[in-house]
Amino acid sequence: MWKRLLVALLIIPLLDAIFLIVVADWLSWPVTVLLVVLTALLGTLFVQAEGRHTIRRFQGAIGEGRLPADELLDGGFLIAAGALLLTPGLLTDAIGFLFVLPPSRYVFRGVLKRWVITPYLERKTDGFVSGDVYTFGFPDPNEGDSDGGTVDLGSESYDVHDEGGS
Repeated sequence: MWKRLLVALLIIPLLDAIFLIVVADWLSWPVTVLLVVLTALLGTLFVQAEGRHTIRRFQGAIGEGRLPADELLDGGFLIAAGALLLTPGLLTDAIGFLFVLPPSRYVFRGVLKRWVITPYLERKTDGFVSGDVYTFGFPDPNEGDSDGGTVDLGSESYDVHDEGGS
């Protein structure tokens, strides 16, 4: 995973620089620089507004006694958006704007929950997050069917003897 992240951190600025050269060739250098500065300023305003809104939602969730998981993820996306929008480049600005806008952030949050956070929690808690836990001890992989579905406990397992005589 770290190698992929390192490759992405090296490739994204390279692609951003190439894209800036292409856009500057197409428009002109002064217009391209103005566009980069304008997207950084506009993005900063959006991040501030969405940050205030996210803090209000976070406080509301805490006040209601709910876990503010969505609000925390939104805050993380807004921090990443701020960093991307302040990085000079049009591709990083486009990704930053996707992280700032609530509809796209909702999609990213769902993807992150489904494919990253939930599997990680499942591995760390041995199924406790989804409810796939064993209530009567841990299963023996050598017992039961070959598919691991049912376990034959035998006929003696269900006999209850009343020693009180009633």
